[in-house]
Amino acid sequence: MSARDNILRRLRAAPQGPLPSPPDVRGVQAALAADRPASTRAERIALFCEKMAFWRGEVVRVTSSDWPQKLRELCIAKGVRSLLYGEQGAHAAMLRTAGIVGLKPYRRPVEEWKAELFGDTDAGFTATRGAIAETGTLIVWPDADEPRLLSLVPPIHFALLDAGRIHDTLSQAIDEQDWRSQMPTNALLISGPSKTADIQVTLAYGAHGPKELVILLLVNEEELP
Repeated sequence: MSARDNILRRLRAAPQGPLPSPPDVRGVQAALAADRPASTRAERIALFCEKMAFWRGEVVRVTSSDWPQKLRELCIAKGVRSLLYGEQGAHAAMLRTAGIVGLKPYRRPVEEWKAELFGDTDAGFTATRGAIAETGTLIVWPDADEPRLLSLVPPIHFALLDAGRIHDTLSQAIDEQDWRSQMPTNALLISGPSKTADIQVTLAYGAHGPKELVILLLVNEEELP
């Protein structure tokens, strides 16, 4: 009898019974949430910044009126010659009035400009859907206006995050944003710049994505440093 036949024989001989019930994930998460004290906005912001710093992400606090100028200053400081953005994105109009040198709209299929995209684009800009304080993670939902390659290919990823959309946990974000009814084809959870490690756990950054992640965190005037 072959090994395959032996495995199949044992499977057929296994006792039959009712299928086990699926785990009650929502119940477990609700119980965990009930045991946690309610967090404040300030606490969520502080924890997110702490965790993102651990992952080597850079957080810059900005306001709704000055973030385009701050982005321009960051591009100059980091030597960014070209900034890729979604031409129809929610923040495109403000980007175009910021005087950013090398602003480049994403308007062609990747096959038509692959060499330029991968070899001559310094940074990309995207909006975000929110973030998770517990892990220091951005939630990015790419779409036709801001394709996934905006945050995946350029060496620097600039992301605009509203501090009011920082959630305590992933489970909370899924529930409060109602992911079940409107999931995109591709949802990204980003904790710091791209990184990988060898067998000795030596981290290397930018191996398969951006080497830098810069979050422009939209806060109120009184929350600025």
